[in-house]
Amino acid sequence: MTGFRLIYAPTIIPAYLLAITGSAAAVGLGTALLQLGATISPILSGARIEHRSHILPYSIRVGSMMRLAILGLALAGWFLTGEVLVMVTLALFAFLGFFNGAQRVAFQMIMAKVIPIDRRGRLQGYRNLAGGLIAAVLAWVAGKYFIAEEWLGNGYSTTFLFAFALTSAGLLVLQTMIREPAAPASRPVIPLRERIRQFPQLLEDKDFARFIAAQACATAIRIGGPFWTIYAAQRLGMTGALIGGLSFAFLGADTLSNLLWGPMGDRLGFRIVYILSLASAAAGVILLMTLGTAAAIYAAFILLGIGGSGWMLASTTMVLEFGAHEDIPMRLAFVTTAEGAVAAIGPILAGLLVAVAGFGPLFALVLAGIALALVLMIFAVREPRRRTQV
Repeated sequence: MTGFRLIYAPTIIPAYLLAITGSAAAVGLGTALLQLGATISPILSGARIEHRSHILPYSIRVGSMMRLAILGLALAGWFLTGEVLVMVTLALFAFLGFFNGAQRVAFQMIMAKVIPIDRRGRLQGYRNLAGGLIAAVLAWVAGKYFIAEEWLGNGYSTTFLFAFALTSAGLLVLQTMIREPAAPASRPVIPLRERIRQFPQLLEDKDFARFIAAQACATAIRIGGPFWTIYAAQRLGMTGALIGGLSFAFLGADTLSNLLWGPMGDRLGFRIVYILSLASAAAGVILLMTLGTAAAIYAAFILLGIGGSGWMLASTTMVLEFGAHEDIPMRLAFVTTAEGAVAAIGPILAGLLVAVAGFGPLFALVLAGIALALVLMIFAVREPRRRTQV
C-alpha cells in the first residue's frame, strides 16, 4: 500500500512527466497510458480466475509484473535521457497499467474470500491508515529531499526505487503469510468468447448497471487528479517542497479519513460512503476553481484526499456485494474496465483542453461528472445489502 500510494498519488508522477516533457498534454498522455492497459486486462484476469478454487499464485505473478514496471521507471530515469526516456517511460506506464488492472481483480477477489462482509470496511480502513500514514510521510521526504536534492543523481528515480522495494516487501508478505481458503463456488471452465457472450446477463441487475454508469462518471476524479498538481505549480511555483507538501496533505487526508469511511461502511453500507466522498471531492474541485491562494490549494488537496479515499473504498467494496459469489471476478472486471476506459481517454482530452483553454473548463467538466455520479447514486442505485430483489 505504501509503495503504490507513492506512485499513484496525484503529485509525483505528474510532476515527473512535466519535468521530462515540459508539456501538460504529455502529462495527460502518460496518465491515459496508465489506464489504457486496465481497460483490457480486467476481463482477461476475471476469465482466468473465476473457475479457480485458489487464485493466490496468479495474484503473485501479476503483482510481480507490476513491480518490475516500477523498477523499470527507476532505471530509465537513471540511464536514459531525452526522447528515449520519454518513450520508454510512457511504455512502462502502459505496462504498469495492464498488470494493475489484472492485479486489482485478483486481489479484490482474495479480499472477498478472506474478509467477512461486516469487517471489510474497518480492515481496509486500518490497512489504508497504516499504509497511508507512512506514504504521507515518505511522500513529503521524497519531495523535500529525494527530488529537491536529487538523491543518487535523480530524485524521481530514487523515489521509484524506494516504491519498488516497499511494494516488493508487501508481495512477499502476501505470498508467505496469507492462507487462502477454497472458493465457496466457482464457474465451470468455458472459452473466453462464450463467456463474453454471457456478459449482458450481469447487466440485468439494474442497480449494478447503474452503479457502473455512476462509477464511469465518478472517474472524472481520476481524470482531474494529475492536473491538480500542475495547477498548483502554476500558482505557487514548482518545487520539491511543494510536491512534498501537497503529497503530504493529500495522502494524510486520504489516510486519516479511513477511520471514518471504514466503520461507516460496515454499519450503514458503502452507498452512503460513496455519496459523501463524492460530495467532498466536489467541494475540493470548487475550492480550486474559485480561489488560488496557497491555503485554499492545500485545503482543496485535503478535501480531494478525503473524497478520493472514500470513493475508492466504497467502489471496490460495493461491487463485491451485488449478486452471486461466483460472478465476483467478472463484476470486478466490468467495473474496472468501465472505469479504465474513461480514465484512459479522459486525460488525453483533458491535457489538450488545458493546453488550449486553461484549467477552468477542465475543472468544470470534472465537477459535472461528479455531479452526475451523485445523481445516479442518490436516485438510481439501491444499497446492495438491503435489496430484496434486483
